[in-house]
Amino acid sequence: MAGVDEAGRGALAGPVVAAAVVLDDVRIVEGLADSKKLSPARRSTIADSIRERAVAWAVCAVEPDEIDRINILQASLLAMARALEGLGVPPSAVLVDGKQLPPGDWPARAIIGGDAIEPAIMAASILAKVHRDQLMRDLDTQHPGYGFALHKGYPTAAHRDALRALGACPAHRRSYAPVRRCLAEAAG
Repeated sequence: MAGVDEAGRGALAGPVVAAAVVLDDVRIVEGLADSKKLSPARRSTIADSIRERAVAWAVCAVEPDEIDRINILQASLLAMARALEGLGVPPSAVLVDGKQLPPGDWPARAIIGGDAIEPAIMAASILAKVHRDQLMRDLDTQHPGYGFALHKGYPTAAHRDALRALGACPAHRRSYAPVRRCLAEAAG
């Protein structure tokens, strides 16, 4: 059984990232929990354990231009489907955090709050968050001044201030209202 979750859906910048994980019943991963309830250091340690002990795992990112083209819901589902396809082994069943199911030819069940109750979804949540956080640290280096390493692209006051001061960069999702407003103001 594969667990699937995404990270970055509500951010103004950066990709949406999904992970799929098939846990091993014998090689247990200790410390699984909802990724949002773990410290960054703990998430990283557990992510290493997941990658080492899982039967299969895959991570996929959908970039801002594709998010803008198809919308964030469809981009999240696409990232999930791509992660599932990337497992290399077809899952016998899929558990997805949330209300929507990604497209694919596998039995699937959506579980609201699944990242707090299903170990395979917890594992996927952790891998997606750790991967996306690293991508945002990389974007912080490429686009200094926005604070991506700190707020990970989410619409914090500091990010909105940087967006107003610096304008949008290529990492921003142009279809999101605060970014659209910024672009409209810059266009004059």
